[in-house]
Amino acid sequence: MYEVEKIRAEFPILEQRVYGKPLVYLDNGATAQKPRRVIERVAELYRSENANIHRGVHYLSERCTMLYEEARAVVAEALGTPDAGEVIFTAGATAAINTVAYSFSERFLGEGDNVVVSEMEHHSNIVPWQMACQRKGASLRVLPFDDEGALRLELLDELLDERTKVVAITQASNTLGTMPNLSAVVAKAHAVGAVVVVDGCQGFVHSEVNVRELDCDFYAFSSHKLYGPNGVGVLYGKRHLLEAMPPFLGGGDMVKKVTFDHTTYADVPLKFEAGTANYIDAIGLAEAIRFLRELDRAEVLAHEKALLDYATEELSKIEGLRIYGTTADKCSIVSFNVEGVHNFDLGSVLDRSGVAIRTGAHCADPVMAHYGVQGMARASFALYNTFEEVDALVAGVRKAVRMLK
Repeated sequence: MYEVEKIRAEFPILEQRVYGKPLVYLDNGATAQKPRRVIERVAELYRSENANIHRGVHYLSERCTMLYEEARAVVAEALGTPDAGEVIFTAGATAAINTVAYSFSERFLGEGDNVVVSEMEHHSNIVPWQMACQRKGASLRVLPFDDEGALRLELLDELLDERTKVVAITQASNTLGTMPNLSAVVAKAHAVGAVVVVDGCQGFVHSEVNVRELDCDFYAFSSHKLYGPNGVGVLYGKRHLLEAMPPFLGGGDMVKKVTFDHTTYADVPLKFEAGTANYIDAIGLAEAIRFLRELDRAEVLAHEKALLDYATEELSKIEGLRIYGTTADKCSIVSFNVEGVHNFDLGSVLDRSGVAIRTGAHCADPVMAHYGVQGMARASFALYNTFEEVDALVAGVRKAVRMLK
């Protein structure tokens, strides 16, 4: 049996009460909570192991450098690449995608080319490509989704041509939960010579990932959605592409030699890690991955799916409630509105009941525009959530409806 209470005991924040009620944390799509071992590992690093990496010959510097590079290897193994040099630590998924959008575009995107994004993308996988297209004189094309939240892959062939350089797509929508058929997207994109950039922020948490098997060219995710520290993320890129791309940021640690006449850049991955890296939190991310490795992955995913199915069934019984994103294959995210109730008001009532959800546009304005709404309420489930917490969510929504309609 799935030992959810044993798992919950690893997350100290879940023990607290909010407004006198037990905390029901259902905002995991925004940021997940941290297990005790990650918190303690980060604290221990600051307490007894902290020193700048890559630049010192003293014990602490060499110790932290070793731990940082070990963390890179842990992430590489989790992603399914045998080449740890294909893993770049960034400030988060947003920074990772911006790195690709700038550096790849500088080398490979030109006037008259095009970039394809999907309609369900997070702003972080739209705006950087808009900026790149504006800078380089390229055009942005959009692959739509239908009202159930399924990406209309049958239209992809019409958007792709010999001038398509990039297809940027989510592995799992942060609003709809939709998990597109990435293998089909990769195959079609590669057939016209385009690279594929995958936003894995939700997908890496809620599905199996192997970048080599998927054959995507770039993959980005954030630590804080994966039960790791905030402020650090990962960009995976195929080595030959990373080597061909210019660096995004300049500064220390990304160079071999600097003169006023010429600078020689460091090899991949350091070429893309300018300045003092967030080595403490990168090591903390590795600890979060180790924590997840000790769990039965299939059991975790089955538990999350059961929570999603139960929440969908119970919420659907509420009159006037509409769920957005109803595809069969979706991750554990449910976004909804109740007719006559503003999502902010709904979230406020739930908060007073101890239930934390997300409200608003979820950094996905095009999704809101598709459905003609200003925002949605979103509950996102994690490995430590329970069926009793789903009951608390549903009861809170019913209470809000009685109060506000």
